[in-house]
Amino acid sequence: VQIVESGGGVVQPGGSLRLSCTASGFLFRTFTMHWVRQGPGKGLEWVSDISRDGVKRGYADSVKGRFTISRDNAKNTLYLQMNSLKPEDTAVYYCALDSAGNGRGQGTQVTVSS
Repeated sequence: VQIVESGGGVVQPGGSLRLSCTASGFLFRTFTMHWVRQGPGKGLEWVSDISRDGVKRGYADSVKGRFTISRDNAKNTLYLQMNSLKPEDTAVYYCALDSAGNGRGQGTQVTVSS
């Protein structure tokens, strides 16, 4: 299993970012995929998930209405569109195989600050 996250950066409050996660070494299309994050000094937090076919999507209350998860099974890629970002969204974001963060990659840093 290899997962590589990208797309993080520094953004002002209210801004947007789109994270990507490319996967290899397993049948991506057969897995429900997850985004989890870890803020400074905090534990791992589940953010969102998407079913194998992309139809069912779930979100943590803290991001509902602001973040959108999607996937492209032909490209073995998972996405997270993040809008209306808040300082409390600052974290390392990981793509993972389950809500506990198993199989996650090295992560991508998102910093929301003015």
